[in-house]
Amino acid sequence: MPHELPALPYPKEALEPHIDALTMEIHHGRHHKAYVDNLNKALAGNTALEAKALPALLADLASVPDAIRGPVRNNGGGHWNHSFFWKLMAPNAGGAPTGALAEAIQRTFGNLDDFKAKFEAAGMGRFGSGWAWLLVQGGKLEIASTANQDNPLMGKAVAGCEGRPILGVDVWEHAYYLKYQNKRADYLKAWWNVVNWTEVGNLYAAAVK
Repeated sequence: MPHELPALPYPKEALEPHIDALTMEIHHGRHHKAYVDNLNKALAGNTALEAKALPALLADLASVPDAIRGPVRNNGGGHWNHSFFWKLMAPNAGGAPTGALAEAIQRTFGNLDDFKAKFEAAGMGRFGSGWAWLLVQGGKLEIASTANQDNPLMGKAVAGCEGRPILGVDVWEHAYYLKYQNKRADYLKAWWNVVNWTEVGNLYAAAVK
């Protein structure tokens, strides 16, 4: 199998009380695993696509045959998005960014609170399932959202936005419903307590090199 489910970088209960252990267990062990399994099933037998790195595959969906393009888009996107998402969180995290990222947020959005409000609005404004993103595009920060398991790597024609993601939050109901029920706004506010700003800062530094 060319694609594998990555291990969580922390125990499933490590993000309590903000994200509960059962949600993490189901989200990672069932939902993410299903995306990986279904992506491998869609690619099976196409050796050229099986050999392609996932970001390159998602960036060139036009090269994927029509018969499997939908499954590759949905499941490949789901696999990449979740692999990215787990690393953006950490136990005993939260707080505020520092260094160049903090300066860029202040320069672009005014202050951290205004940034958080705009980012949460992107998550709340996504009808149904999807993601909210902080991107680096042309050396500048932008906020965007995508539907379903689309992501900015897919490009503007497919996902409606483009750039290098440095932060993303899952607003599918399976990410929060067990603890927060239909209160997506409460989930988004609580999520800041687990954001791994060190990782986000490293992604920003790499994106603006």
